[in-house]
Amino acid sequence: MSNSESSRFTTLSVPPADEAFAVNGAYLADTSPDKVNLGIGVYRTDEGRPWPLRVVERAENQLHEEHDAARHEYLAIRGDVEFLDLARDLVFASAGDKEGSDDRIASVQTVSGTGANRLGADFLAQHLRPGRVWIPEPTWSNHHAIWTFAGVARGTYPYYDVAGKCFDWVRTAQTLNEQASPGDVVVLHACAHNPTGADPSKEQWEKFAALCQAKGLIPFFDLAYQGFASGSVEEDSWAIRHFFHYQPQLEFFVAQSFSKNFGLYGQRAGALHVVTSSAGLSTGVSQAVLANLCSLVRGEYSMAPRRGSEIVKTVLRSPDMRRQWHEDLQLMSGRIKAMRQALYDRLVALQTPGTWEHILSQIGMFSYTGLSENQVFAITQRHHVYLLKSGRISISGLNESNVDYVARAIDDVVRTVI
Repeated sequence: MSNSESSRFTTLSVPPADEAFAVNGAYLADTSPDKVNLGIGVYRTDEGRPWPLRVVERAENQLHEEHDAARHEYLAIRGDVEFLDLARDLVFASAGDKEGSDDRIASVQTVSGTGANRLGADFLAQHLRPGRVWIPEPTWSNHHAIWTFAGVARGTYPYYDVAGKCFDWVRTAQTLNEQASPGDVVVLHACAHNPTGADPSKEQWEKFAALCQAKGLIPFFDLAYQGFASGSVEEDSWAIRHFFHYQPQLEFFVAQSFSKNFGLYGQRAGALHVVTSSAGLSTGVSQAVLANLCSLVRGEYSMAPRRGSEIVKTVLRSPDMRRQWHEDLQLMSGRIKAMRQALYDRLVALQTPGTWEHILSQIGMFSYTGLSENQVFAITQRHHVYLLKSGRISISGLNESNVDYVARAIDDVVRTVI
Protein backbone atom coordinates (compact mmCIF):
# COMPACT_ATOMS: atom_id res chain seq x y z
CA MET A 1 0.00 0.00 0.00
CA SER A 2 1.51 3.34 -1.05
CA ASN A 3 1.72 6.37 1.22
CA SER A 4 -0.84 8.17 -0.92
CA GLU A 5 -3.50 5.56 -0.25
CA SER A 6 -5.85 5.83 2.72
CA SER A 7 -5.54 3.56 5.71
CA ARG A 8 -7.22 0.17 5.65
CA PHE A 9 -8.94 1.20 8.86
CA THR A 10 -10.67 4.38 7.66
CA THR A 11 -14.03 2.62 7.54
CA LEU A 12 -13.90 1.64 11.20
CA SER A 13 -16.63 3.18 13.30
CA VAL A 14 -15.88 4.16 16.89
CA PRO A 15 -17.89 2.08 19.37
CA PRO A 16 -19.51 3.94 22.25
CA ALA A 17 -17.41 4.28 25.39
CA ASP A 18 -18.31 2.15 28.39
CA GLU A 19 -20.61 4.40 30.38
CA ALA A 20 -19.37 3.54 33.88
CA PHE A 21 -15.75 4.21 32.95
CA ALA A 22 -16.72 7.35 31.03
CA VAL A 23 -18.58 8.68 34.07
CA ASN A 24 -15.57 7.91 36.25
CA GLY A 25 -13.31 9.74 33.81
CA ALA A 26 -15.56 12.80 33.89
CA TYR A 27 -15.55 12.73 37.68
CA LEU A 28 -11.75 12.60 37.80
CA ALA A 29 -11.51 15.55 35.40
CA ASP A 30 -13.91 17.67 37.47
CA THR A 31 -12.11 20.23 39.66
CA SER A 32 -15.09 21.02 41.90
CA PRO A 33 -14.39 20.45 45.62
CA ASP A 34 -18.00 19.26 46.01
CA LYS A 35 -17.86 16.47 43.42
CA VAL A 36 -19.25 13.05 44.37
CA ASN A 37 -18.63 9.81 42.47
CA LEU A 38 -21.66 7.50 42.54
CA GLY A 39 -20.88 5.88 39.21
CA ILE A 40 -18.03 3.41 39.65
CA GLY A 41 -18.86 0.04 41.21
CA VAL A 42 -16.04 -0.31 43.74
CA TYR A 43 -16.14 -0.30 47.52
CA ARG A 44 -15.02 2.85 49.29
CA THR A 45 -14.52 3.61 53.00
CA ASP A 46 -16.39 6.33 54.85
CA GLU A 47 -13.42 8.57 53.97
CA GLY A 48 -13.99 7.81 50.28
CA ARG A 49 -10.82 5.76 49.94
CA PRO A 50 -10.10 2.27 48.55
CA TRP A 51 -10.07 -0.43 51.23
CA PRO A 52 -7.78 -3.44 50.90
CA LEU A 53 -9.55 -6.02 53.07
CA ARG A 54 -7.74 -6.67 56.34
CA VAL A 55 -7.70 -10.40 55.66
CA VAL A 56 -6.34 -9.81 52.16
CA GLU A 57 -3.45 -7.78 53.56
CA ARG A 58 -2.81 -10.57 56.04
CA ALA A 59 -2.76 -13.14 53.22
CA GLU A 60 -0.45 -10.94 51.15
CA ASN A 61 1.97 -10.69 54.06
CA GLN A 62 1.90 -14.46 54.53
CA LEU A 63 2.56 -15.07 50.85
CA HIS A 64 5.43 -12.59 50.92
CA GLU A 65 7.01 -14.34 53.90
CA GLU A 66 6.68 -17.75 52.26
CA HIS A 67 8.69 -16.43 49.30
CA ASP A 68 7.62 -19.35 47.13
CA ALA A 69 10.13 -19.77 44.31
CA ALA A 70 7.30 -20.88 42.00
CA ARG A 71 5.16 -17.80 42.62
CA HIS A 72 5.69 -16.49 39.07
CA GLU A 73 5.38 -19.83 37.29
CA TYR A 74 2.60 -20.75 34.90
CA LEU A 75 -0.59 -22.25 36.25
CA ALA A 76 -2.13 -25.25 34.54
CA ILE A 77 -4.52 -24.41 31.70
CA ARG A 78 -7.43 -25.30 33.98
CA GLY A 79 -6.02 -23.12 36.74
CA ASP A 80 -5.11 -23.73 40.37
CA VAL A 81 -7.00 -26.88 41.33
CA GLU A 82 -7.02 -26.16 45.08
CA PHE A 83 -8.37 -22.65 44.41
CA LEU A 84 -11.06 -24.13 42.14
CA ASP A 85 -12.12 -26.68 44.76
CA LEU A 86 -12.45 -23.95 47.38
CA ALA A 87 -14.22 -21.58 44.98
CA ARG A 88 -16.66 -24.30 43.92
CA ASP A 89 -17.51 -25.30 47.47
CA LEU A 90 -18.01 -21.65 48.43
CA VAL A 91 -20.85 -21.56 45.90
CA PHE A 92 -22.35 -25.01 46.01
CA ALA A 93 -21.51 -26.20 49.52
CA SER A 94 -21.25 -22.94 51.42
CA ALA A 95 -23.56 -24.21 54.15
CA GLY A 96 -21.45 -27.33 54.72
CA ASP A 97 -23.31 -29.51 52.19
CA LYS A 98 -20.53 -31.45 50.52
CA GLU A 99 -22.78 -32.61 47.71
CA GLY A 100 -21.52 -29.45 46.04
CA SER A 101 -18.18 -31.13 45.44
CA ASP A 102 -19.50 -34.07 43.43
CA ASP A 103 -18.53 -34.96 39.88
CA ARG A 104 -21.41 -33.06 38.26
CA ILE A 105 -19.40 -29.83 38.24
CA ALA A 106 -16.62 -28.92 35.80
CA SER A 107 -14.63 -25.86 36.93
CA VAL A 108 -11.94 -23.71 35.33
CA GLN A 109 -10.16 -20.60 36.55
CA THR A 110 -10.94 -17.44 34.59
CA VAL A 111 -9.99 -13.80 34.19
CA SER A 112 -12.47 -12.73 36.88
CA GLY A 113 -16.22 -12.72 36.32
CA THR A 114 -16.07 -11.06 32.91
CA GLY A 115 -13.78 -13.80 31.66
CA ALA A 116 -16.07 -16.45 33.13
CA ASN A 117 -19.09 -14.96 31.37
CA ARG A 118 -17.22 -14.76 28.08
CA LEU A 119 -15.78 -18.28 28.33
CA GLY A 120 -19.21 -19.72 29.12
CA ALA A 121 -20.81 -17.82 26.25
CA ASP A 122 -18.14 -19.03 23.82
CA PHE A 123 -18.51 -22.63 25.02
CA LEU A 124 -22.29 -22.56 24.60
CA ALA A 125 -22.09 -20.86 21.20
CA GLN A 126 -19.64 -23.44 19.87
CA HIS A 127 -21.02 -26.63 21.37
CA LEU A 128 -24.75 -26.23 22.18
CA ARG A 129 -25.61 -23.45 19.72
CA PRO A 130 -28.54 -21.91 21.59
CA GLY A 131 -31.11 -20.14 19.42
CA ARG A 132 -31.18 -17.16 21.76
CA VAL A 133 -29.87 -15.85 25.04
CA TRP A 134 -32.39 -14.08 27.27
CA ILE A 135 -30.84 -11.15 29.13
CA PRO A 136 -32.62 -9.20 31.88
CA GLU A 137 -33.65 -5.65 31.07
CA PRO A 138 -31.89 -3.79 32.56
CA THR A 139 -28.60 -5.56 33.22
CA TRP A 140 -24.85 -5.10 33.47
CA SER A 141 -24.03 -3.64 30.06
CA ASN A 142 -21.22 -6.10 29.40
CA HIS A 143 -23.70 -8.99 29.18
CA HIS A 144 -24.89 -7.64 25.84
CA ALA A 145 -21.36 -7.17 24.51
CA ILE A 146 -20.24 -10.64 25.60
CA TRP A 147 -23.10 -12.49 23.96
CA THR A 148 -22.89 -10.34 20.83
CA PHE A 149 -19.21 -11.23 20.44
CA ALA A 150 -20.12 -14.89 20.99
CA GLY A 151 -22.52 -14.64 18.04
CA VAL A 152 -25.68 -15.66 19.90
CA ALA A 153 -28.94 -13.85 19.13
CA ARG A 154 -30.17 -11.80 22.09
CA GLY A 155 -33.58 -11.33 23.59
CA THR A 156 -34.52 -9.46 26.75
CA TYR A 157 -37.00 -10.21 29.49
CA PRO A 158 -38.63 -7.41 31.53
CA TYR A 159 -36.80 -7.86 34.82
CA TYR A 160 -37.65 -4.61 36.54
CA ASP A 161 -41.05 -3.26 37.56
CA VAL A 162 -40.52 0.50 37.25
CA ALA A 163 -43.71 1.39 39.10
CA GLY A 164 -43.19 -1.07 41.94
CA LYS A 165 -39.39 -0.62 41.92
CA CYS A 166 -38.89 -4.38 42.31
CA PHE A 167 -38.28 -7.58 40.35
CA ASP A 168 -41.11 -8.20 37.87
CA TRP A 169 -41.77 -11.94 38.12
CA VAL A 170 -45.12 -11.81 36.32
CA ARG A 171 -43.83 -10.24 33.10
CA THR A 172 -40.57 -12.21 33.26
CA ALA A 173 -42.46 -15.51 33.46
CA GLN A 174 -44.88 -14.45 30.73
CA THR A 175 -42.09 -13.44 28.33
CA LEU A 176 -40.03 -16.60 28.84
CA ASN A 177 -43.06 -18.91 28.71
CA GLU A 178 -44.34 -17.37 25.51
CA GLN A 179 -41.14 -16.58 23.63
CA ALA A 180 -38.24 -18.75 24.86
CA SER A 181 -37.45 -22.07 23.19
CA PRO A 182 -35.84 -25.24 24.57
CA GLY A 183 -32.06 -24.86 24.60
CA ASP A 184 -32.17 -21.09 24.99
CA VAL A 185 -29.94 -19.54 27.65
CA VAL A 186 -31.30 -17.27 30.38
CA VAL A 187 -28.89 -14.94 32.19
CA LEU A 188 -29.54 -14.58 35.93
CA HIS A 189 -27.94 -12.38 38.59
CA ALA A 190 -27.45 -14.68 41.59
CA CYS A 191 -27.75 -11.80 44.08
CA ALA A 192 -27.53 -8.00 44.23
CA HIS A 193 -28.85 -7.44 40.72
CA ASN A 194 -26.81 -4.90 38.78
CA PRO A 195 -28.01 -2.19 38.22
CA THR A 196 -31.30 -2.27 40.15
CA GLY A 197 -30.42 -3.95 43.46
CA ALA A 198 -33.82 -5.68 43.19
CA ASP A 199 -33.61 -9.47 43.66
CA PRO A 200 -36.22 -12.22 43.35
CA SER A 201 -37.59 -13.63 46.59
CA LYS A 202 -36.81 -17.26 47.44
CA GLU A 203 -40.32 -18.21 46.36
CA GLN A 204 -39.73 -16.51 43.01
CA TRP A 205 -36.38 -18.27 42.61
CA GLU A 206 -38.18 -21.56 43.16
CA LYS A 207 -40.63 -20.64 40.40
CA PHE A 208 -37.73 -19.60 38.17
CA ALA A 209 -36.08 -23.02 38.56
CA ALA A 210 -39.36 -24.75 37.71
CA LEU A 211 -39.80 -22.56 34.64
CA CYS A 212 -36.28 -23.31 33.39
CA GLN A 213 -36.83 -27.05 33.84
CA ALA A 214 -40.26 -27.02 32.19
CA LYS A 215 -39.07 -24.95 29.21
CA GLY A 216 -35.73 -26.71 28.82
CA LEU A 217 -33.78 -23.48 29.33
CA ILE A 218 -30.11 -23.24 30.32
CA PRO A 219 -29.64 -20.95 33.34
CA PHE A 220 -26.46 -18.89 33.37
CA PHE A 221 -25.78 -17.32 36.78
CA ASP A 222 -23.55 -14.28 37.14
CA LEU A 223 -22.26 -14.38 40.74
CA ALA A 224 -20.38 -11.14 41.37
CA TYR A 225 -21.39 -10.28 44.94
CA GLN A 226 -21.43 -13.43 47.08
CA GLY A 227 -21.12 -12.31 50.71
CA PHE A 228 -20.91 -8.67 49.69
CA ALA A 229 -24.66 -8.29 49.17
CA SER A 230 -26.10 -9.50 52.48
CA GLY A 231 -22.93 -10.17 54.47
CA SER A 232 -23.64 -13.93 54.30
CA VAL A 233 -22.06 -16.20 51.68
CA GLU A 234 -24.79 -18.77 52.31
CA GLU A 235 -27.65 -16.34 51.78
CA ASP A 236 -26.13 -14.88 48.63
CA SER A 237 -25.65 -18.29 46.99
CA TRP A 238 -29.09 -19.62 47.98
CA ALA A 239 -30.53 -19.47 44.47
CA ILE A 240 -27.62 -21.37 42.93
CA ARG A 241 -27.78 -24.13 45.54
CA HIS A 242 -31.54 -24.38 45.01
CA PHE A 243 -30.99 -24.86 41.27
CA PHE A 244 -28.25 -27.40 42.01
CA HIS A 245 -30.53 -29.56 44.15
CA TYR A 246 -33.61 -29.10 41.97
CA GLN A 247 -35.35 -32.25 40.74
CA PRO A 248 -35.47 -33.17 37.90
CA GLN A 249 -31.87 -32.04 37.66
CA LEU A 250 -30.93 -28.83 35.89
CA GLU A 251 -27.75 -28.26 33.92
CA PHE A 252 -26.46 -24.71 34.23
CA PHE A 253 -23.50 -22.31 34.38
CA VAL A 254 -22.08 -20.09 37.13
CA ALA A 255 -19.65 -17.22 36.44
CA GLN A 256 -17.94 -16.44 39.76
CA SER A 257 -15.99 -13.28 40.57
CA PHE A 258 -13.83 -12.37 43.56
CA SER A 259 -13.46 -8.70 42.65
CA LYS A 260 -16.07 -7.31 45.03
CA ASN A 261 -16.10 -9.76 47.93
CA PHE A 262 -12.29 -9.83 48.25
CA GLY A 263 -11.63 -6.31 46.95
CA LEU A 264 -9.42 -7.84 44.24
CA TYR A 265 -10.68 -5.63 41.41
CA GLY A 266 -7.40 -5.50 39.52
CA GLN A 267 -6.23 -9.05 40.27
CA ARG A 268 -8.88 -10.66 38.03
CA ALA A 269 -9.62 -13.77 40.09
CA GLY A 270 -12.63 -15.80 38.99
CA ALA A 271 -13.99 -19.18 37.97
CA LEU A 272 -16.52 -20.75 35.63
CA HIS A 273 -18.52 -23.73 36.92
CA VAL A 274 -20.59 -25.90 34.58
CA VAL A 275 -23.14 -28.11 36.32
CA THR A 276 -24.02 -31.25 34.37
CA SER A 277 -26.65 -33.92 34.97
CA SER A 278 -25.67 -36.98 36.99
CA ALA A 279 -27.09 -39.03 34.09
CA GLY A 280 -23.85 -38.29 32.25
CA LEU A 281 -21.43 -39.33 34.99
CA SER A 282 -20.96 -42.86 33.68
CA THR A 283 -19.98 -41.52 30.26
CA GLY A 284 -17.62 -38.83 31.60
CA VAL A 285 -19.71 -35.85 30.50
CA SER A 286 -18.28 -33.44 33.06
CA GLN A 287 -14.73 -34.43 32.07
CA ALA A 288 -15.57 -33.82 28.41
CA VAL A 289 -16.96 -30.41 29.36
CA LEU A 290 -13.76 -29.65 31.29
CA ALA A 291 -11.55 -30.71 28.37
CA ASN A 292 -13.44 -28.46 25.97
CA LEU A 293 -13.33 -25.53 28.38
CA CYS A 294 -9.55 -25.99 28.69
CA SER A 295 -9.26 -26.01 24.92
CA LEU A 296 -11.03 -22.64 24.77
CA VAL A 297 -8.91 -21.28 27.63
CA ARG A 298 -5.69 -22.25 25.84
CA GLY A 299 -6.78 -20.48 22.66
CA GLU A 300 -8.01 -17.33 24.43
CA TYR A 301 -5.58 -16.57 27.28
CA SER A 302 -3.63 -19.81 27.97
CA MET A 303 -4.24 -19.67 31.73
CA ALA A 304 -5.57 -17.27 34.34
CA PRO A 305 -3.36 -14.94 36.43
CA ARG A 306 -2.29 -16.53 39.70
CA ARG A 307 -1.78 -13.78 42.29
CA GLY A 308 -5.46 -13.14 43.01
CA SER A 309 -6.27 -16.83 43.22
CA GLU A 310 -3.31 -17.35 45.59
CA ILE A 311 -4.80 -14.74 47.93
CA VAL A 312 -8.31 -16.25 47.78
CA LYS A 313 -6.92 -19.77 48.32
CA THR A 314 -4.81 -18.66 51.28
CA VAL A 315 -7.86 -17.14 52.97
CA LEU A 316 -10.41 -19.86 52.23
CA ARG A 317 -8.26 -22.80 53.32
CA SER A 318 -7.57 -21.23 56.73
CA PRO A 319 -10.48 -21.42 59.22
CA ASP A 320 -9.12 -18.37 61.08
CA MET A 321 -8.68 -16.28 57.93
CA ARG A 322 -12.07 -17.37 56.63
CA ARG A 323 -13.67 -16.10 59.85
CA GLN A 324 -11.87 -12.79 59.44
CA TRP A 325 -13.04 -12.61 55.81
CA HIS A 326 -16.64 -13.01 56.96
CA GLU A 327 -16.06 -10.13 59.39
CA ASP A 328 -14.73 -7.98 56.56
CA LEU A 329 -17.75 -8.86 54.42
CA GLN A 330 -20.10 -7.86 57.22
CA LEU A 331 -18.23 -4.60 57.68
CA MET A 332 -18.55 -3.73 53.98
CA SER A 333 -22.16 -4.83 53.60
CA GLY A 334 -23.02 -3.13 56.90
CA ARG A 335 -21.63 0.20 55.72
CA ILE A 336 -23.62 -0.11 52.48
CA LYS A 337 -26.81 -0.75 54.45
CA ALA A 338 -26.08 2.18 56.77
CA MET A 339 -25.64 4.50 53.78
CA ARG A 340 -28.91 3.31 52.29
CA GLN A 341 -30.63 4.16 55.53
CA ALA A 342 -28.90 7.54 55.77
CA LEU A 343 -29.88 8.56 52.23
CA TYR A 344 -33.45 7.42 52.79
CA ASP A 345 -33.72 9.27 56.11
CA ARG A 346 -32.47 12.52 54.61
CA LEU A 347 -34.80 12.35 51.60
CA VAL A 348 -37.75 11.73 53.93
CA ALA A 349 -36.68 14.61 56.17
CA LEU A 350 -36.50 16.89 53.11
CA GLN A 351 -39.96 15.67 52.05
CA THR A 352 -38.53 14.99 48.61
CA PRO A 353 -41.42 14.25 46.22
CA GLY A 354 -41.98 10.57 45.47
CA THR A 355 -41.47 7.39 47.44
CA TRP A 356 -38.01 6.25 48.50
CA GLU A 357 -38.61 2.95 50.30
CA HIS A 358 -36.97 1.13 47.39
CA ILE A 359 -33.58 2.46 48.54
CA LEU A 360 -33.99 0.26 51.64
CA SER A 361 -35.59 -2.76 49.95
CA GLN A 362 -32.91 -3.03 47.27
CA ILE A 363 -29.68 -4.83 48.13
CA GLY A 364 -26.00 -4.69 47.32
CA MET A 365 -23.76 -2.02 45.91
CA PHE A 366 -26.24 -0.36 43.56
CA SER A 367 -29.59 1.38 43.80
CA TYR A 368 -31.94 2.29 40.98
CA THR A 369 -33.00 5.69 42.25
CA GLY A 370 -35.78 6.38 39.74
CA LEU A 371 -34.15 9.62 38.56
CA SER A 372 -34.82 10.38 34.90
CA GLU A 373 -32.05 10.91 32.37
CA ASN A 374 -32.77 14.65 32.43
CA GLN A 375 -32.49 14.68 36.21
CA VAL A 376 -29.19 12.79 36.04
CA PHE A 377 -27.83 15.38 33.62
CA ALA A 378 -29.02 18.20 35.89
CA ILE A 379 -27.58 16.74 39.10
CA THR A 380 -24.18 16.44 37.44
CA GLN A 381 -24.25 19.92 35.91
CA ARG A 382 -25.60 21.68 39.00
CA HIS A 383 -24.11 19.68 41.85
CA HIS A 384 -21.19 17.68 40.38
CA VAL A 385 -22.78 14.40 41.46
CA TYR A 386 -21.83 11.66 38.99
CA LEU A 387 -24.02 8.61 38.27
CA LEU A 388 -25.24 6.58 35.30
CA LYS A 389 -27.93 8.02 33.06
CA SER A 390 -30.28 5.20 34.12
CA GLY A 391 -30.32 6.73 37.61
CA ARG A 392 -28.19 3.94 39.05
CA ILE A 393 -25.99 5.00 41.93
CA SER A 394 -23.20 3.15 43.69
CA ILE A 395 -24.15 3.31 47.37
CA SER A 396 -20.50 2.80 48.34
CA GLY A 397 -19.77 6.31 47.02
CA LEU A 398 -21.87 7.74 49.83
CA ASN A 399 -20.40 8.58 53.22
CA GLU A 400 -21.22 10.65 56.29
CA SER A 401 -19.51 13.66 54.73
CA ASN A 402 -21.49 13.74 51.49
CA VAL A 403 -24.80 11.94 52.00
CA ASP A 404 -26.62 15.10 53.10
CA TYR A 405 -25.23 16.99 50.08
CA VAL A 406 -26.34 14.19 47.73
CA ALA A 407 -29.82 14.07 49.27
CA ARG A 408 -30.23 17.81 48.80
CA ALA A 409 -29.00 17.52 45.22
CA ILE A 410 -31.56 14.78 44.53
CA ASP A 411 -34.26 16.87 46.18
CA ASP A 412 -33.36 19.83 43.96
CA VAL A 413 -33.56 17.99 40.64
CA VAL A 414 -36.68 16.00 41.58
CA ARG A 415 -38.48 19.27 42.36
CA THR A 416 -37.28 21.21 39.34
CA VAL A 417 -36.55 18.77 36.48
CA ILE A 418 -38.95 16.34 34.82
